[in-house]
Amino acid sequence: MELGLKGKPVLVMAAAGGIGRGIAAEFAKEGAKVMMFDKDADLLERAALEIGEQTKNRPSFQAGDICKADDIKRVVAQTAEKLGGLYGLINNTGGPPAGKFETFDDEAWLNAFNLTLLAYVRSIREALPIMRAAGGGRIVNNTSSSIRAVIDNLILSNAFRTGIMGLSKGLARELGSAGILMNVIAPGKIDTQRLAHLDGLRAQRQGVPTEELRAAQEKAIPVGRYGTPEEIAKLAVFLCSGANTYITGQSILVDGGMVSAY
Repeated sequence: MELGLKGKPVLVMAAAGGIGRGIAAEFAKEGAKVMMFDKDADLLERAALEIGEQTKNRPSFQAGDICKADDIKRVVAQTAEKLGGLYGLINNTGGPPAGKFETFDDEAWLNAFNLTLLAYVRSIREALPIMRAAGGGRIVNNTSSSIRAVIDNLILSNAFRTGIMGLSKGLARELGSAGILMNVIAPGKIDTQRLAHLDGLRAQRQGVPTEELRAAQEKAIPVGRYGTPEEIAKLAVFLCSGANTYITGQSILVDGGMVSAY
């Protein structure tokens, strides 16, 4: 299948590791011009170098704080200036802290809102004028399987991930006539540092070894294992590609069949 991404400028948020890095690497494989954004400049530089060695197409990178409006504005503007526009935007962040409702005060809720929802609003706001001027584009918002089935002890994530779905569905209706397609990816248990951290917390609460908890969780997934960032990346790249001409406003689970809800 011809994806038509060669030379296309793409911005990937939270790209120094995990799912974001996997997505950046997959775009680089397809010949896209990639800008990686994250907080840690050293990790970003290392990731860009390694992706460049693997794909012979080294991404650009820009360090900044995804919770700061000025940093988002700057990276979108620099992407357009350095890469010659902005065709694809991958919104992605780390998750807010785990915990139950009673453990979080107003500051925790505001921080989670800034990280998990407002950051997406800001990057989309900055990207839209560039995409409109170019006659179209693609936006993919990475969330969580919790948009279909809430996850215990992740009340902050549960609340704001579903907000991203409402935002994306509404914007897909507003932007379709401008040639801008917007979709949501909802990963299940993907083998990242974030999941390892959450598994550790769950294992501690249950008083079992982390390896035992992971084995039990993998057994409950129909395909029998955790997913990989590369498996998320392949879907993100397709949704942003020229091969996708009619899918917009959709949320797609990538969870190995874990979630039984429709």
